[in-house]
Amino acid sequence: MNSKQTTDSLAQADAYFMQQAMAEAQAAEAIGEVPVGAVAVYQGEIIARGHNRVITDLDPSAHAEMVTLRAAAKALGNYRLGDVTLYVTLEPCSMCAGLLVHSRIQRLVFAARDPKAGAAGSVLSITQHPKLNHQVDITEGLFAEECSNMLSEFFRLRRAAKKRLRQQQS
Repeated sequence: MNSKQTTDSLAQADAYFMQQAMAEAQAAEAIGEVPVGAVAVYQGEIIARGHNRVITDLDPSAHAEMVTLRAAAKALGNYRLGDVTLYVTLEPCSMCAGLLVHSRIQRLVFAARDPKAGAAGSVLSITQHPKLNHQVDITEGLFAEECSNMLSEFFRLRRAAKKRLRQQQS
């Protein structure tokens, strides 16, 4: 296989796995959670999936990345995830970026940047910090518009519902 075929194969795999993460984001939205989803891939296979569960689990750490990587570590029987790629619909926050570094994730593929809390390059660069003992390879922007629109629409509807509730109470 030449390098163009390898690049094309990787792009196709990235698209497929990001679509799986997007399905997880839709599952989060269906239960009233912020629509962020993730999948962990090892040797070309999904070994774990997850979506935001902060409200559902009453757990401030139950972000899509955290849920997914906990399951991936159990699936592999190891807390070190050096040969795992994580696909996530939103740039990780500082907590999740720290998790990626500590678990030694090889590669992160994320869709939409988070200009308010992103820690993989937008606000902070935890995943690439030169003083840390591990840096994560990053690919960003795959299905960014679709994932960004999903988040924007979720928050638009949430604001509208809160406004209606305030109007009913007054």
